[in-house]
Amino acid sequence: MEYTNLGRTGLSVSRLCLGTMNFGPKTTEPDSFAIMDRALDHGINFFDTANVYGWKLGEGVTEQIIGRWLAQGGGRREKVVLATKVYGKMQEWPNGQGLSARHIIAEANASLKRLQTDYIDLYQMHHISRTTPWEEIWQAMEVLVTQGKVLYVGSSNFAGWHIAAAQESANRRNFLGLVAEQCLYNLMARTVELEVLPAARRYGIGVIPWSPLHGGLLSGALAKLASGAAGRTAEGRAAEDLEKHRSSIEAFEKLAAELGTDPANLALAWLLAQEGVTAPIIGPRTSEQLDNTLGALELQLDEATLQRLDELFPPVGNGGPGPEAWAW
Repeated sequence: MEYTNLGRTGLSVSRLCLGTMNFGPKTTEPDSFAIMDRALDHGINFFDTANVYGWKLGEGVTEQIIGRWLAQGGGRREKVVLATKVYGKMQEWPNGQGLSARHIIAEANASLKRLQTDYIDLYQMHHISRTTPWEEIWQAMEVLVTQGKVLYVGSSNFAGWHIAAAQESANRRNFLGLVAEQCLYNLMARTVELEVLPAARRYGIGVIPWSPLHGGLLSGALAKLASGAAGRTAEGRAAEDLEKHRSSIEAFEKLAAELGTDPANLALAWLLAQEGVTAPIIGPRTSEQLDNTLGALELQLDEATLQRLDELFPPVGNGGPGPEAWAW
């Protein structure tokens, strides 16, 4: 396993992050335990979850599963860099969601209880709040850091200017502020290259891409469709996107075959080659799927391959950051 620092911090995390959103809804608790154990066996020390995962209002189903796994001991908690999130709706009452100081602190304590741990390594704001001032947000986070309940703070789904506003506010308070941004980023979704990635690089914020395989479309969707094993990519919006981008995806799968690798590993390797990317979030439903993703770490892409991928899945505008991408 390869490791890197999380943004500008001294914290070492694996180049792949284990996403746990499937734990509960799609993956049973015993299978979830097996996947987490396998992740540690492979040296993956970075686990990501959220209080809303499990999608049962207020229950934190996925956090509870992780908590019961951690409670088995054996050094599990000491080995894991544990990340969770706050913002989503956890109660029907008005203050049951968002980024008010009340909700941040209440949900941190609730997550700690469900996760059966004393501290959260990375506490992430799941979305931006347009109604809460940064002074309030940072005051709440400072309380949690002072109490030792949170070690680092991150964001998710922020625009570039949100990152700048958040970090400048933290700087005025002499607070570390954001150390990671979790965003939608893959070959088929490159909007963050315009402003989010440049902002993250400017402030020393690690980038943690979610949906690195674009809902499975970059995991060999056409081959799976032909074999009858397409799963969720065979229906709904995914099926529509598959048809819309069929020619590019077909060429992508052909390129992966020429390189002797799995399409999913090619998509992950491309992300790992992007400046500022810390660790794509993988969401295996089985231990076998987890094992297969490790090949991405061994795949080194040359300039010709990177250029070919840009041709198949072009960046936004002229490519690179704004305003050059759209103005020059």
